[in-house]
Amino acid sequence: MKKGGILNPKINQLISETGHTDTIVITDAGLPIPENVTHRIDLALKEGIPNFLEVLDTVLTELEVERVILAEEVKTASPEMHEQILLRFPNLSIEYVPHEEFKQQTKQARGFIRSGEFTAYANVILVAGVVY
Repeated sequence: MKKGGILNPKINQLISETGHTDTIVITDAGLPIPENVTHRIDLALKEGIPNFLEVLDTVLTELEVERVILAEEVKTASPEMHEQILLRFPNLSIEYVPHEEFKQQTKQARGFIRSGEFTAYANVILVAGVVY
């Protein structure tokens, strides 16, 4: 965990409880969230608010990330969003999996933060690293 300025107490709790190799999912408005998830933080107010990149950027101010998992489909369905996501992780390993496998992997996540994003496949699994 880094030191920053997130105001949402549930996001702060999720990040503070996240250990090395735990995962957090930042989602668009449509990704199904498993019912057994401990932390489900729904920030979506209406289409596009807050947008996916805003939520991702905010989480990245606090969370040390060592690896990222994306759905393979983001490359062709939403190339602009894909490029924006990659810009945030210039030195990290990016793993691509089919969307159905992505959804299966989310079942192991410590928590989800849902945005109001309507861009297809604007979802990311963040694998927590350590700051030392």
